[in-house]
Amino acid sequence: MTDYKYPLHPYHKITDLKDMLEQSHQKHPDNVAFLSKPVKGEPYFPVNYKKYYADVEAVGTMLLELGFGPDSRLAIVAETRYEWYVSYLAGMNGETIMVPIDKELQKDELLSLFNRSYCDGIIYSPQLADRVESVADQVPTLKHLILMNDPSFATGKTEQDDETIHDLPEEIVSEDGTAVPLTAWNDLLREGRRMLSQGDQRFREVQIDPEAVRVLLFTSGTTDKSKCVMHSHKTICANIMEMGQLLFIGLNNDDIVLSVLPLNHTYECTCGFLYQIYKGDTIAQVEGLRYITDNMKESKVTTILAVPLLLESVHRQVWKNIRRQGKEKLVRRMMSLSRGLKKIGIDIRRKVFSSIHDAFGGNMKTFISGGAAMDPQILQDFYDWGFVAVQGYGLTEFAPILALNREKYFRHDSAGLPLPGNEIKIINPDEDGIGEILGHGANMMLGYYEAPDLTAEAIIDGWYHTGDMGYLTDEGFLIITGRKKNTIITKNGKNIYPEELEAVLNRNPEIAESVVSAEPRISGDHLIVVEIFPDKEAVEERLGKGADEEQILNLMQELVKKLNSQIPTYQGIRDVRIRDTEFPKNTSRKILRDYSKKEAI
Repeated sequence: MTDYKYPLHPYHKITDLKDMLEQSHQKHPDNVAFLSKPVKGEPYFPVNYKKYYADVEAVGTMLLELGFGPDSRLAIVAETRYEWYVSYLAGMNGETIMVPIDKELQKDELLSLFNRSYCDGIIYSPQLADRVESVADQVPTLKHLILMNDPSFATGKTEQDDETIHDLPEEIVSEDGTAVPLTAWNDLLREGRRMLSQGDQRFREVQIDPEAVRVLLFTSGTTDKSKCVMHSHKTICANIMEMGQLLFIGLNNDDIVLSVLPLNHTYECTCGFLYQIYKGDTIAQVEGLRYITDNMKESKVTTILAVPLLLESVHRQVWKNIRRQGKEKLVRRMMSLSRGLKKIGIDIRRKVFSSIHDAFGGNMKTFISGGAAMDPQILQDFYDWGFVAVQGYGLTEFAPILALNREKYFRHDSAGLPLPGNEIKIINPDEDGIGEILGHGANMMLGYYEAPDLTAEAIIDGWYHTGDMGYLTDEGFLIITGRKKNTIITKNGKNIYPEELEAVLNRNPEIAESVVSAEPRISGDHLIVVEIFPDKEAVEERLGKGADEEQILNLMQELVKKLNSQIPTYQGIRDVRIRDTEFPKNTSRKILRDYSKKEAI
């Protein structure tokens, strides 16, 4: 039984996402649900829960009218925008199965996922039009293309309702004469409103089966090898109700969350979108990564859900500004002082570090990291500056959160505590207690789509085998050490977890990324090697411009030597190699390892 240290936060029960939206609409119809950005550079346009609820009903009614009934599949390929939020719940709360797809995929990759999901319809934005329409004729199941053609109409300019606001062909015709009807998204909205005003009750009367497959989520990997995870209203709602019991910020429905991650990612969709609707909070749309600081100030954001790369970038910029002012020693002294005062109940952080808070708009409270392991020191710095800064652990297979730190009970080096209703256990632990992490809970996936063998391999006796390695502390915190398939086993049976060594190396500003691996030796043991991708800007600051390859190699060897002095001898890295290819910090470990293997062949 997990000890959560202090009482769990209250929550309200929802049976499905339709029930969730109806409850939020009834409780706070005038709360702002979205701060949308129909036009970059223009002020935010607020959309309240009353309007959002009505728009979901209108589009949902028209999807039924177009024939999106049980077992139909509707893909969404678009950047974050108001129409995405409406379309997702219009489909989920109707009868169709939703298929969110990554907007960064190229034509062949999109085609593969359209066909693997047997999609009947595709909702897409103008930015994706060329890619989507060029492969439409190669999707045999496709019956409808729906183009998001005018964002300003979708955000409330209803005086245009009776005007023709688009100039689109009625269908997309391929070279062989195949035709797929093309509909403007705004026409769905307009016609749906008209049908509702005339008494159409079909969408309102749809009964949700909470246990049926209602969303297909493609995991990372090549499109032919990526797994397709099946989730239901029940699994998603379980995750929504569970996570808020551990980390519940903004008890008065006054949080403003800046949406910075792609909505096709389960982390952003469940935590940054659906959970905020559940709470009655506001979701502000970011205009782009370069505009994050401006958007934080304009929207008066209180919370950001991010990946380590983003938080690391923000953290680096804060320190750069501090050093530029010549205040690093002073700031570090004040951080140490405020940390000590905090232990005796005196919290001066927001006052002492007010300039940092002002840089984020003055309202920021919470940074939540997910998607990959986060350097604990970065979280500690954010905490010392007066923010709640925690990380969690999740997988698409758990919709996605499995573990999460609490705002007042946390470990920066851990992925957190199991969510209420979830269980985590470690199997086949080594002498240090490290073994494979298994999870179980009501938010666990229904299985992999059209892959019963993969499902049976992953879920055994009701427990999902994550493939991640780690251990549980005596207090129940989950510590992740790396991936099972990456673990190096020495001749003496010792386990080495490359990700742990890489995390320490990557703290050096001169190292953009690193990949630790093992090469077999004639003796039967392994040679531990590291391939380092230097950060050219930081190397220049350290060595000066024009540093040659030998100087850079010597610097990297010094950094590795420093690491070796801090770890057991058997973990020591014996060979250092330099890569010229540039990768940004926190590049996917899979990408780096695949690259290294490819280059070594």
